[in-house]
Order: sequence, then C-alpha cells, then structure tokens
Amino acid sequence: MMLDMKRLRESPDEYRRAYRNRGGRHLAVLEELLKIDKDYRALLAEIENLRSKKNELAKKVGALKSAGENYPAELRESGEIGIRLADKERELAQLEPQVNKLVLDLPNIPDATVPMGKSQEDNKVVRTWGEPKKFDFEPKDHQAVGEKLGILDFERPVKLAGSRFALLAGKGAALERALINFMLDTHAKEHGYKEFWPPYFANEETLRASGHLPKFKEDLYQINKSEAGPDLYLIPTAEVSLVNLHRGETIEEKNLPLAYTAYTACFRSEAGSYGKDIRGLIRNHQFNKVELVRFVLPEKSMDELELLTRQACAILEKLGLPYRVLALCSFDLGFASAKTYDLEVWMPGEKKWREISSCSNCTDFQARRAGIKVKRADGKKEFPHTLNGSGLAVGRTLAAILENYQEKDGSVLVPAALRPYLPFDRI
Repeated sequence: MMLDMKRLRESPDEYRRAYRNRGGRHLAVLEELLKIDKDYRALLAEIENLRSKKNELAKKVGALKSAGENYPAELRESGEIGIRLADKERELAQLEPQVNKLVLDLPNIPDATVPMGKSQEDNKVVRTWGEPKKFDFEPKDHQAVGEKLGILDFERPVKLAGSRFALLAGKGAALERALINFMLDTHAKEHGYKEFWPPYFANEETLRASGHLPKFKEDLYQINKSEAGPDLYLIPTAEVSLVNLHRGETIEEKNLPLAYTAYTACFRSEAGSYGKDIRGLIRNHQFNKVELVRFVLPEKSMDELELLTRQACAILEKLGLPYRVLALCSFDLGFASAKTYDLEVWMPGEKKWREISSCSNCTDFQARRAGIKVKRADGKKEFPHTLNGSGLAVGRTLAAILENYQEKDGSVLVPAALRPYLPFDRI
C-alpha cells in the first residue's frame, strides 16, 4: 500500500491534524478515504467469512461423500454462498481502485520538527552564510549583464521553441558546462556520491513512485502515446530517475546509505505561473540541474537531511555566493516531503533572495510508492527513507554568479573554484 494504512486506521486524527497544518487542502480526500476504507474492510471481512463457510461446507461434503451419504442441502447452501461471495468480490473489486486513487492524492505528513504556518511568510530562516557584496555602482540583474556581454539570448529561443527558453552563447555556454562538471566532481569526489546519467524520459509508474503523478501532471511534458511503446514524460528533475533505480527491490541494511547524483536537463511546463519571474533564467521550461538522492535507514534520516543540506551548501560556499537556509513551514512543504530546507542565494541585481535548492526528507513516502524495502540484519524488512536535493540548479547558479561577480565595466569575474574548468577567468 502506498500509504501506511495501519497507522492511518489507528490514528486518523494524526492525519487530520497533519493535513490541516498543510492548509487543509487534502482533508476532504482523507475523509473520503477513511469512509471507503471502512466499507472496504467490512466487505473484506464479509468475504473472508463467506470463504470460511464455503470451505467448511466443502469439508462436510467430502466427509458425507466418503461415508456414501447424500448431501443435496449442503450443495444448495454452498451454491448460495458462492453466489453471494461472487457478488461481494465484485463489490470489493470496484472499491479497490477508488482506494488506490485516493491514496495517490494524499501527500506526506509533516515531521514534528517542521514549523507550523499558513503561508510562505511563516518559513523560518535557520542560518545565513556570507555577506552580500557592497557595490560602488548600481548592480544589474543577470539578464541585463548576460545580454550586454552577449552570453545570454532570450529572443532567438522564441524562434526555436517559444517563450521561457534561454540560449547560452560562447563563454556563457562554457560557464554552464563548467558549473555542471564542478558540481558533479564535488559531490562524487568529496561527498561520496555515485554518479549516474539517466534517461530524460520517464514512464507513468516511475513518476507515480516519486510522487509527481498524478499530483503534478499539468506541470509535466507528456510525449504523445505511440503504438510502439508506453506513455512517456520528460523528467522534471533527476530525482524521479534516481529514486526509481531501486523500485521493487530490497536493499541490504549493510549497503545503506546509498548516495546518488546525476546531471540532467529538466523540463517543466510551469502551469499556473503565467507572468511570474518572466525575466532571465529563473523560471524556464528547460533548465539544467545536478540532483542528489540518498537512501537511508529510517532512524538516521533527519541527520542525513542535515548532511545533504550541508553538501548542497558547500557548492555555494566554494563559489563564494552568500546564501541563507530556510526551514519550510507545514503549509509550504512539497507533496512528497516530510521536512524541507530551502537554500536561497542573494541576488544583488534583483535585491532579493532566490531559491537555488530544496533539500527534502521524504521519509518512507516514496519508498512505499516504489515498493523499495530494506532488509535488516535480523531479516526484518521495512521501508527505507529517501532524501533529495538540488546540488544545485545550474542556471540559477550561473545567474547568481553574473550578479554577484559583475564589475563596474560590465565584465564578470569567474569564481576561483571554477577557474580550473575554464580557459578564462573573466567574461
């Protein structure tokens, strides 16, 4: 089951309180699930009772037959039970998809350490790093900087694909590539992650397991169904692929934690965001990202979340980019997350903080949906916890560099950490 139904049945008020803290958007679905599940269990008990009676009659008929006696009454009763049983099994078969659909629509429940809140304004700043640079001129935003240098183009992509796409040119393209390599090298060589290069496509089962379907279907790019194969979607993040690497598998306890990283292009339709963040690289339909995913033991997952967050922060620190860490409140949590830290980088051209990474503990939410188990040393099996985080969003990192490292003459210095990856130290 994709939800801990035993826990839900034993503590429905815990889930009511959790979804109320998430803004109350899922309470109606929860109540419908509780009602249908009650009917489902009652029907299941009735079916089991009828099967038991039918089995008892079968034994009785067998005994009578062996004794050479007639058993018309028993046969008649068995036939009547069989008809009732078939009817009840049909009813059960009709309820099962209803239960499954409702379960898929319910998000993870917030961890007890998550701050309560009713809007993004209730997110809590946990810590900050670095001091925003003081400029002796008025800093420009990254689009203005990039266009003046000829490394960012937002007009030609309209001819190629439409709005909300970017074209990187010359040193801009080289900088994007350098950032990807720098991030992957840091996480693989210093943080112990195993690197993957997954497909940019995912099937429905994969997206259901990660929690992106059915909830975020309108944000996904779906490939038209072909007779040659299943429906496919362009991935919104490599988290989808990395979480599913062990779908349907059992992992030995001794092998945890598992730490995976991947660079991919990511594709999001940004449904419902019309007119929001339309400038530059902040909210495009296609963007590059280096993702981090960890499979961990349940009792260690909150400590692992702190570790994952520090590893994402390390990229910003190496690049000398001021940032802050926010603990998201209950209202602002992502669908699959039980606890999330957002990393926000300072953008002096915009004079605001911009999200550049979200680091989340999904507890057993994704593992349940994906059928992933961990086998303990004593043989007991349970669901591991999964964590994910951007390490980092590449385009936003490039934008932050353009704004934080811009010079009065319009050029941009390359951060020292990136210079081994580039044949130039200034754009």
